[in-house]
Amino acid sequence: MYPLVLLLLLGARSSESTGPVPYDTVGQNFTVVFPENIASYYPSPPTNMVIITALKNGTTVRVQEYDNFKQQVLDAGKVWNFTANAKLELGKQNISNKTLTIDSNKDITVQAISRKEDSLQTAVVIPTDKLGTTYLIPPIPTIPGTNNYQDLVVQTVTERGPFRIIIVNGVQQQNNVNVRGLKTQEVSLQSGQVAQIWLNESAGFKNVTAEKPVAVLFGHPCAVQRYCSCGLLYTILPPAPGRMLKYLVPPFLAQDAEEETRVLLAQNDSTSVTPYASSSPTYDVAGTAILYRPGLLLSLIPTANFACCFVVTALSTISKNYAVIVVSSNVTDGVRVGNNHISSADWTKLEGTNYSSIQVPLSLGKTVIWHTSSKMAVYFSGNNGSTLFGNQAPVVSSSPDFRGCAVTPEVLDLEGQPSGWRESFKTCAERKLELLCLSSADLQKQIYGKLYQNRSLTNNAVQEVWIGMRRSSLNGEWFWVNGDSVNSTTWGDGEPGGVEEGQCTIMSLGNGTGFEWSDDNCCMDAHYICYKEPELFPI
Repeated sequence: MYPLVLLLLLGARSSESTGPVPYDTVGQNFTVVFPENIASYYPSPPTNMVIITALKNGTTVRVQEYDNFKQQVLDAGKVWNFTANAKLELGKQNISNKTLTIDSNKDITVQAISRKEDSLQTAVVIPTDKLGTTYLIPPIPTIPGTNNYQDLVVQTVTERGPFRIIIVNGVQQQNNVNVRGLKTQEVSLQSGQVAQIWLNESAGFKNVTAEKPVAVLFGHPCAVQRYCSCGLLYTILPPAPGRMLKYLVPPFLAQDAEEETRVLLAQNDSTSVTPYASSSPTYDVAGTAILYRPGLLLSLIPTANFACCFVVTALSTISKNYAVIVVSSNVTDGVRVGNNHISSADWTKLEGTNYSSIQVPLSLGKTVIWHTSSKMAVYFSGNNGSTLFGNQAPVVSSSPDFRGCAVTPEVLDLEGQPSGWRESFKTCAERKLELLCLSSADLQKQIYGKLYQNRSLTNNAVQEVWIGMRRSSLNGEWFWVNGDSVNSTTWGDGEPGGVEEGQCTIMSLGNGTGFEWSDDNCCMDAHYICYKEPELFPI
């Protein structure tokens, strides 16, 4: 038997540069670089690290720096804080081999931490199989003391040097890369190599194109901040999306620096630096949007990339760690921080939109932020002294579930070959699934919603399906075959009939249906739905 239509499988993840998902954070292979971090006007050793979070039990993770390997086995939700060799920090070399590679047998997320004295930057790392081949270079913000005209930008004085991009070869073979603008610069990278390209104004670089996938970082090693200090400033760029996207800036990201905050917009044919205004927090662009404020470059999350579950790890050396959440205003009650509900009074409406945002303080360690039925954006941020740092929170799941954070979503299969109830039950069991049991109001709401959204896929060919409820031959009571209690039902009018009538339950899928149930003859041939519960990430 073959499924007529697969209503829900594992969330599809794509990284093609013109695809619908330009930024993804779950994978099994990662290449990490630590940009040059000046931090002060004299040499000092960095403290660079990665935070690795396992999504499933029995995850074997191997970290390689140079020729040295370290390995750990992690269960779901467990975190490995790995401190990197200080010599891996990039210098001023145009080409280098200073990369850290991370491989695992199951899905993980990786967050990179670059720190030297008071200079701190964080980034969520894109897996190598989710990298792109085309990237848009953002416009460079004007930073007094670093790159405004009177500062005479030169490479020989670091804090007066130009911005740069860092290109990381994402494949284990030679990769030819072009950086194009008013001029074109060609780079050939071998396996494990990294290139640094200085963004001199005369070159007018606008985009990066590669034969094979690469990662691209954008920033400055010593951008002047407040009080005559300088620090590392960088972000990991998302692949070019190739379509119009909507970006939202929650006011908490510009808090205490609204006049200095800018949004850096990049499209294929143009770039612009737009002053932030809380009265107009929406940016529609066929490209990427980066938020800049002193000490922070942050790739914004387009609404098309909203997800339903994120994991954030607070840094123990920082006194204030936060999560900033953006979600549709009509579903704020579905947001959970761990198992805690957020009061509706705490949300701030984004002006001129139907979205709201909130800043939530984080406790030390891992925090799971998830939504019971919808999608949202989550950023991790913190204060290091007077400077804000942050990154997109690592995504764990894009499939909402009222039970929690689904690292493997529920499976819902509508089978194409009609059969009797008993044969339907047997076929599902042979596939290590169960005949669909709808034992709670929350589950009914979730499943009915997915069936309704996917009605067009069936071409209205299926009008009713067997589900996993039948009548006991001992006492005539209805029961779920998976052993769940019968607490919530959606019987149609006049249903079920008496004990002498149908002994099995069939559910309507017809047009205008409320997914009503009725009893019917168990030997009647009908389509049926096989089901498997999700695998949940520990909260």
